[in-house]
Amino acid sequence: MSCGIAIAAALLLSDPNVVLAAAEPAAVAGAPVSVASEPLFIDIVSRAGALKTVVEGWNGVLTDFDAFKIQAQELAALDMQAHLILKARGTDGDLKCILRGISEDIPLKLSAVEAAATDETRATALAELSYLLNDNVEVITAPPQPEV
Repeated sequence: MSCGIAIAAALLLSDPNVVLAAAEPAAVAGAPVSVASEPLFIDIVSRAGALKTVVEGWNGVLTDFDAFKIQAQELAALDMQAHLILKARGTDGDLKCILRGISEDIPLKLSAVEAAATDETRATALAELSYLLNDNVEVITAPPQPEV
């Protein structure tokens, strides 16, 4: 297990937002539910937005990438925790699945940035990482939609 993942796991075990989110009641069937005001999801939106700002500020020069990578891994772990909490609540199938996908995609996008051998491939990898972080914000803050 990498140090970043170990740190993220340790932080999750002590994160009160995860405990609060897990304590929320199960959803009422058929009723759209917004989680955007819950502390765990506010934290995810805040972290994803801050990381996106960092990515956009790099302009091809990766400063403090190791620290960024740890923060991104922590965000991925929070996304997975949010997925598991929504799954346990029996709510919001789309958001639940999207959060899991984002959680799984963040490490892939980080690896693509690290593996980029040219300025062009690095720019593409950074753009894809930025889009993913933006998606992380938008899927949580979007108004809930009824199931179809």
